[in-house]
Amino acid sequence: MSKVFIAIPCMDQLPARFAQSLSMLKRHEDTVVSFEIGSLVYFSRNNLAKAAIKHEADWVLWLDSDMTFPPDFLVRMIRICEDKGLDFLSGLYFRRNPPYATVLYDRLEATDHGASFTTFEFVPDELFEIGGCGFGGVLMRTEVLMDVMGKFHRIFDPIDGMGEDLSFCWRARQCGYHLWCDPTLEMGHVGYAEITRGYFEAYRRGNDDAGTSKAGDEDLDERV
Repeated sequence: MSKVFIAIPCMDQLPARFAQSLSMLKRHEDTVVSFEIGSLVYFSRNNLAKAAIKHEADWVLWLDSDMTFPPDFLVRMIRICEDKGLDFLSGLYFRRNPPYATVLYDRLEATDHGASFTTFEFVPDELFEIGGCGFGGVLMRTEVLMDVMGKFHRIFDPIDGMGEDLSFCWRARQCGYHLWCDPTLEMGHVGYAEITRGYFEAYRRGNDDAGTSKAGDEDLDERV
């Protein structure tokens, strides 16, 4: 039976909907849930990575504390990775604020002149390769952490122009790893509304049909 380490960087308080999802999550018998409380996310992630390695986990499931997910989320992720031979797999979720873009990137580059990346505007219906992603819901083999750490040491420290999650993705790709997303692994992103793929597509259809003024978006951004 695989050992699983669930890594959750967070502030002092958690949304109730996240806590409910976590409590209902189906887990392997040998599963550790670890919270790292702090205001610097990259610092928390670095500490959690070391803890996962110390625990000798086979898998690390990264969850952000403002996400929702179905009870079979972890079980399905492990099954997909094992069936497809994947080292890194992200679920699908969207930003909490308009225009609700995906947190998936098809191009990710870091040079001496800074970082650049492009968001996926349209999501395929089947497993697809990505350049990088947010870490709202990511499963990876612990050996990926060990390999990247051996080459870069502090693996989540931000690269200029990138957050800590994209910085790790860039480093992992420099180590030869391929990153994947399965869009059937849908997650909700908790703000004042729960942003799902259906919510995002309805929002986009509404904009295409009627148009949304800049002022309207700014007003909505105040609420979501």
